[in-house]
Amino acid sequence: MDQDRSPDLTPFEIDLTFEEARRRAEVVAALGPGWDPVATLEGEEAAYTLLYSGLDAEQQRTHAMLVAAGVLPEGGPGRGPAH
Repeated sequence: MDQDRSPDLTPFEIDLTFEEARRRAEVVAALGPGWDPVATLEGEEAAYTLLYSGLDAEQQRTHAMLVAAGVLPEGGPGRGPAH
C-alpha cells in the first residue's frame, strides 16, 4: 500500500479536457440552430461603438487612460486583451 494514501480514501480522477469539451458541446446545443456567431460578433461590435460614441473631452481622456493602462481593450476589429 502507498504510504502517502490513507486506506480510507478512494482515488478520484476526472478528465477535465473531456469535461470541458462536453460542456462546450452542451452550450452550443443550447444555443440552437438559429445562433449565428458572425451576427452576434457584429452586434457586439455595434454595441461597443455605440457605447463609446459621443464621449465628451473628459470622458475621452479617461477612456484613453484606461486603454493605455490595459483596463479597456483598444478599439477596432479584433480588439481584446492579449493575455
